[in-house]
Amino acid sequence: MHPTQEAVPTRVIGLISGTSVDGIDAALVEISGTELDIKVELLAGVTYPYPAELRERILAVGAGVAISMAELAEIDDAIAQVFAQAAQNIQISHQPATLIGSHGQTVYHRPPMDREMGKKTTPYSLLPTPHSPLGYSLQLGRGALIAHLTGITTVSNFRVADIDIGGHGAPLVPRVDAYLLSHPQEGRCIQNIGGIGNVAYIPPQNGDWLSKIRAWDTGPGNSLLDLAVEHLSAGAKTYDEDGNWAASGTPCHPLVEQWLNQDYFHLPPPKSTGRELFGVTYLHQCLKDAQAYQLNAADLLATLTELTAASIVHSYRTFLPEMPQRVLLCGGGSRNLYLKRRLELLLPSIPVLTTDEVGLSADFKEAIAFAVLAYWRLLGIPGNLPTATGAPQEVLLGEIHQSHYSVLRHEQ
Repeated sequence: MHPTQEAVPTRVIGLISGTSVDGIDAALVEISGTELDIKVELLAGVTYPYPAELRERILAVGAGVAISMAELAEIDDAIAQVFAQAAQNIQISHQPATLIGSHGQTVYHRPPMDREMGKKTTPYSLLPTPHSPLGYSLQLGRGALIAHLTGITTVSNFRVADIDIGGHGAPLVPRVDAYLLSHPQEGRCIQNIGGIGNVAYIPPQNGDWLSKIRAWDTGPGNSLLDLAVEHLSAGAKTYDEDGNWAASGTPCHPLVEQWLNQDYFHLPPPKSTGRELFGVTYLHQCLKDAQAYQLNAADLLATLTELTAASIVHSYRTFLPEMPQRVLLCGGGSRNLYLKRRLELLLPSIPVLTTDEVGLSADFKEAIAFAVLAYWRLLGIPGNLPTATGAPQEVLLGEIHQSHYSVLRHEQ
């Protein structure tokens, strides 16, 4: 598919709130080029916390608390409003953007029924009903309202087009990773550690390299750690800063090995997951399993952190065509120094760096990616990678919402 518009330098805002519901990551970038020649300059990156009450409501919905359709609409609009405010705030002291790419807030994700495992994928469902052969993913924070409030054309709902043709709708960032972080001679794993971990294996840039990219969700990232910290601190803390609490404990390796027997870790890619599997219920099972080992709080956090690290390495050794020559971390988990050290120990011959060290912000890479996906959407460039999502073909990602704000303002 060829671009439908000329690629000119464009100022774009990327917005995303991840599985951890930490807040809205906003990135203001200037983009030029198209694919191999694409250039992205980060002008500003800021994380805007959710209002505490809204965050609690989002976490409750994600945990399966029943709400009415009226409440769902209210939360949808409330998320859009804080996303729009983030977009407006990040432009202060900068030339205005002409486009927004908003991932929104995922509150539910169900992968498609695996053709080989069939109904064995039931951990994703709480209902005794047959699985649809198509997946389902719901991101709140509707793009039409963001466009209306900001006066800026907004692309949103990126996952649907891939899901509609049989893909997982995740992970969506690998195509962006391929063009921003690939290397002529070096195979790389780009490992995002948000609430859920996901990897993109990018082979060296030669031959039909794009078709050899592999990507999937590796399992829990920060989600279990954050839930455990909140539980163990009786709500006094929401995350383990730098991994310091976990670093004061000792991981229980037999327990990690037990947890790695979970079906998801052995399901071959393409695959995706979320809090529906690695959430509160899973944590409670982990706490129950840990009772036999009489772990203290620090040991438990160290063991859960080890699960994140071990599941990442298990994924590489089990499903990659070959081990990478370098691992580049991004996302909130890249700041967890203890987690990074554990990965380094489990991958002794492979350098483990962050994307900061190769020129792309580790904190805002995901927000930057959705700015790029929005830019590609306007140019008519596909955003998914079938080898990552399992879709049968490339498709345009995202729904375009034109703004009529300037017209409305003029009429007032």
